[in-house]
Amino acid sequence: MVKLQVIGAGRMGQALIGGLLGAGWAEADEIVFVEPNVATEAHVIETYGVQSLDAPAAGVDTLVAVKPQYVVPVCENLERPTRILSIAAGITIEAIETAMIAEAPVIRVMPNTPALVGAAAAGVAGGTHAGDDDVAWAVGILDAVGDAVVVPEHLLDAVTGLCGSGPAYVFLMAEALTDAGVAMGLTRADADALARQTIYGAGKLMVESDSSPVDLRAGVTTPAGTTAAGLGALEEAGFRAAMAKAVRAATERSIELGKS
Repeated sequence: MVKLQVIGAGRMGQALIGGLLGAGWAEADEIVFVEPNVATEAHVIETYGVQSLDAPAAGVDTLVAVKPQYVVPVCENLERPTRILSIAAGITIEAIETAMIAEAPVIRVMPNTPALVGAAAAGVAGGTHAGDDDVAWAVGILDAVGDAVVVPEHLLDAVTGLCGSGPAYVFLMAEALTDAGVAMGLTRADADALARQTIYGAGKLMVESDSSPVDLRAGVTTPAGTTAAGLGALEEAGFRAAMAKAVRAATERSIELGKS
């Protein structure tokens, strides 16, 4: 019995397929996918052992993982889907519901690329016909590749600005830390390794600790010490304001894309 069909097997589609199989949410014969790129299709079959279809099947729970501009055309051609889960940025639930031939629960999700390593952060919003069990189904899928929170749909743009784009902010910080380490005399290889492990370790500590980020920061900040000096420089340079501007800009761009 097919538990899920995935339309579009790009990076996020593959991440979700792999995560669901790895978490035991489904067996390989319970997931099918549709992917027009022949090379990608072959890779997914070989890597995950799942079956491909030439066209979407009828009467099956469906994960739509195509690029935003293709979401509406795909949904227009879905025949009797039981539930639809869309991961496309900016494409509203209303647009999907309007495009569909038959009425079905629609759930919209905004995950991020750490889904590729089972560490995604995601927002989930249910549509007009989605009940609590439908939303719980979607959360279960996202929990297989990370953690999800349920929010009203109008806040998914903020989720996009915060965690959809957030990994890029962290990668930029890693670049900056590496360059700064090189400027202080470290080799680039050593600075890169130290920056990566510092970000990984801090993130892991924050996720696994019951303490708030504020308390964790205070715990490594000795008055008049080295960390205090570094934090003071960040505050003077407007670090908080820059981060707030980044999240706002990404959120506003998500809203613009949805309108267009």
